[in-house]
Amino acid sequence: MSPFLLITIVLLLASTAFYLGRSKALKTAGGSIRDLHSLPGYYGWYAALWCGLPAILVIALWLSIQPGVIESLVVASLPEAISNLPPGRLGLFMNDMHNIANGDITRANVDPATANAALHYNDLRQIGYGALFVAGLAVALGGLSYSWKTIAPKFRARNRVERLVNILLIVGSAIAIVTTIGIVLSLLFESVRFFAKISPADFLFGTHWSPQIALRADQVGAQGAFGILPLLAGTGLITLIAMCVAVPVGLMSAIYLSDYATPRIRAVVKPVLEILAGIPTVVYGFFAAITIAPFFRGMGEAIGLDVASESALAAGVVMGIMIIPFVSSLSDDVINAVPQSMRDGSYGLGATKSETICRVLLPSALPGIFAAVLLAVSRAIGETMIVVMAAGLAANLTANPLEAVTTVTVQIVTLLVGDQEFDSAKTLAAFALGLVLFCATLAMNILCTSFANIRNSMNEPSYDKSG
Repeated sequence: MSPFLLITIVLLLASTAFYLGRSKALKTAGGSIRDLHSLPGYYGWYAALWCGLPAILVIALWLSIQPGVIESLVVASLPEAISNLPPGRLGLFMNDMHNIANGDITRANVDPATANAALHYNDLRQIGYGALFVAGLAVALGGLSYSWKTIAPKFRARNRVERLVNILLIVGSAIAIVTTIGIVLSLLFESVRFFAKISPADFLFGTHWSPQIALRADQVGAQGAFGILPLLAGTGLITLIAMCVAVPVGLMSAIYLSDYATPRIRAVVKPVLEILAGIPTVVYGFFAAITIAPFFRGMGEAIGLDVASESALAAGVVMGIMIIPFVSSLSDDVINAVPQSMRDGSYGLGATKSETICRVLLPSALPGIFAAVLLAVSRAIGETMIVVMAAGLAANLTANPLEAVTTVTVQIVTLLVGDQEFDSAKTLAAFALGLVLFCATLAMNILCTSFANIRNSMNEPSYDKSG
């Protein structure tokens, strides 16, 4: 029995429980809503939650425990010659068993012990799914029965439902916080291991990036170079070019859509503009490498400039085009959120539309626009595919947009590709780069929040408390 089928049945039972609970509440009150403590819908939600939520929790817990239990039973049933193998060889045996049991690989001559273990594994898994089906349905029906018995006109269904929803919100928030803490700790611990091998001063202030560690000490380049400044320079240069494209175009598009465009034009232009956000970044990379980069190189040759085939300018311009919808959509929402009374007051004082936009709307919406730009900057810093395909992998410490550069995210991907020793400085450098990127993004978010708080405090009215 498939777990997906069981979850579908549980959800159908929960939907049925909603209507049953709602109907019973109305029936016990004689059809009068006034005699009920809560609205009928709360009684339905109470029954649906009692029917579906415990069953979903049981299914999730069961599916997380079942694989380990079944694997332990399979190992216990193996012959001693196999079960007593070293952990590495036993792991390879179990991997082959899993592949055969799941049908991922087929062999003409399969080892009898592996085949028997795969059959035993499938039998135990089917037994586990069958027991899960029975347990899940039993819990769902038990929850439905319990909620059915407790529903009465004076039952405080709204209080119970809101309390449960509050608990779910707290759990969701706690999961988000714990996940964030886990991400930070995973970066921090591995970065500490990296800095035990490489000096933090050399990493943060070094001007040469060449993380190729030789396998033998007598090979050339055995020490490597881990100066992050060329990566930061490339990241900042490409981000700056992207912002020079995205911010003016996105902000002007938002102003046009919010104050100049008719509803008919807005209904067509805004969805078309936001289509840019749905295009895969690899498509932008192909566009940059095949169209934009040769175009800039040809223009440079025409005026006597030496433009690299993979340049920061091509990557930055295409990245800016990709980020336009982020700036435009968020800025449009922020500008539309400015109260209409402020516009009317400005028009009443004789200001034109352009004066109202420059002196009333944009200053009022500035914190939101700043947040939109910051989100666009974060998006540009985290982009990888466009830089790989249009700017290259050369770690050059330069401010010339016509040369090839690379970014922090591209180097993180490069360091973790291929067969690498996890304890080597080359691999651990990826975590140090990730930590630097995380700190930079965190600093920008703190800056944006501080700026918004300052603007809000300046806009708050002050009262004379002396009299």
